[in-house]
Amino acid sequence: MVELEFQQKARALIDSLKSICANYGLGNDGNEFKIITQAFLYKFLNDKFAYEAKRIKPILVAEASLGDALAKMPKNELEMLQRRMGGDTARLKPQHFISYLYNRQATADFAKLFDDTLLDIAISNNDVFAVKTDGGTKVVLFDRLSQYIADESKRDDFCRAIINKLVDFSFERIFTQKFDFYATLFEYLIKDYNSNSGGKYAEYFTPHAVARIMAEILVPQATRSDVRNVSVYDPSAGSGTLLMNVAHAIGENRCSIYTQDISQKSSSLLRLNLILNNLVHSIPNVIQGNTVLHPYHRDGKDLKKFDYIVSNPPFKLDFSDFRDALDSKENKPRFFAGIPKVKPKATDKMEIYQLFLQHIIYSLKPDGKAAVVVPTGFITAQSGIDKGIRQYLVEHKMLAGVVSMPSNIFATTGTNVSILFIDASNKDKVVLIDASNLGEKIKDGKNQKTVLIQEEEQRIIDTFNAKQAVEDFSVAVSYKDIEGKNYSLSAGQYFDVKIEYVDITPEQFAEKVQKFTSSLNSLFGQSRELEVEIKKQLAGLKHE
Repeated sequence: MVELEFQQKARALIDSLKSICANYGLGNDGNEFKIITQAFLYKFLNDKFAYEAKRIKPILVAEASLGDALAKMPKNELEMLQRRMGGDTARLKPQHFISYLYNRQATADFAKLFDDTLLDIAISNNDVFAVKTDGGTKVVLFDRLSQYIADESKRDDFCRAIINKLVDFSFERIFTQKFDFYATLFEYLIKDYNSNSGGKYAEYFTPHAVARIMAEILVPQATRSDVRNVSVYDPSAGSGTLLMNVAHAIGENRCSIYTQDISQKSSSLLRLNLILNNLVHSIPNVIQGNTVLHPYHRDGKDLKKFDYIVSNPPFKLDFSDFRDALDSKENKPRFFAGIPKVKPKATDKMEIYQLFLQHIIYSLKPDGKAAVVVPTGFITAQSGIDKGIRQYLVEHKMLAGVVSMPSNIFATTGTNVSILFIDASNKDKVVLIDASNLGEKIKDGKNQKTVLIQEEEQRIIDTFNAKQAVEDFSVAVSYKDIEGKNYSLSAGQYFDVKIEYVDITPEQFAEKVQKFTSSLNSLFGQSRELEVEIKKQLAGLKHE
């Protein structure tokens, strides 16, 4: 009940912030998502600090204004209080609290006070909360939000409107709850801002069904108590849906997240996701940059190897501007199956997922596991880089299996997708599942998508983890079987061909043969008549 009530109020807050942006001319503006996500984050950091302060010093619970109570506290006592807080709690000063700003709305240049407060929080917490670029520049928590209002005379009122919405909302009741339910809230928060906008680097929100299936197969329930102190990597992280699911499966305090993504927007959203999901300790590992061209995470000079890797990489992208830079001696081991060629037409995009997939294989530890979303065409291609990658996985015996998903599982793309599971320790059977007939088709705005119900998700997970062979659904095959099928990873190619047998009497058999014979005789007769007619028509042709 607490969870449902909180989600309703949180969504109402998000809608209110969107309404404020619209009222000040920023509806559907490119900066709207920055304002909403940063205001949302500001409130979260306030409430997390308040929750921790009251937990450590219960006397603060009775205080009407926590900010005022902290302002009266001796400096050394306040410092001691902050040191006792966890590393995922931002360090705040009394004047950073929303209540402090709320009580000073009559101040001249309120927008400046508001912006200065956010920037001071960002500077005070830069070491923990800043995202880095691959060049080493730190991207701080907050911007000057009022700068996005072109009319300077309206900036004070804009900032007051935000503060008035934030002051009536609280996260504190749910900090004792498991963080999993933030997933749906986070999706609601960013649903309008993390879609394919037609730009060069299209961003897609990975459906939670896909993310859950990947996590439950990578980290099965039966093995979770043994998993600890592991690294989880996504080289095309987006807003982090896949990572959050794997982290929850392992335990947030048992893993460290490592990411890279070329999009500044996605990196900012990922940071917010990590904060909401109790994974602040991994923020220093969030890198904004080009993974394919400049992979960031290293152990010394060598690329870092990871225990778990998840990814939903972009499938096709024109990377002709840096394609030749990839074709170097240094990159040969990483791109072992080759680098896609530049397309003859400038409008044709290149198969960049092939590079991400090879990078993932190269970045796995010897006993590591990975789950990657790929276009379904990858699993059956008869030649080229796709086949080369599959052949490599088979020859090195590092396949766990493939799940072919229903069409339109992603509402934003019509490409059929499969999930490729890699397991360097699996030397036995490989599981291939055809889940293409599962799910219910529903409308999602202008698009149609397929949604799996929970029982269908669980069926896929249980069948895969048990390595079960289920008629017309799954097979468990050997590496030799796969080699014999030209390295195809399509379950359908391994299903038994069924021949229906029906018992009939000799009389019934004779009757059927007679009908077939009569039918053939009729067709042969028509053929002879047609032959005569064609010859007659040809004989009548004259040259004029």
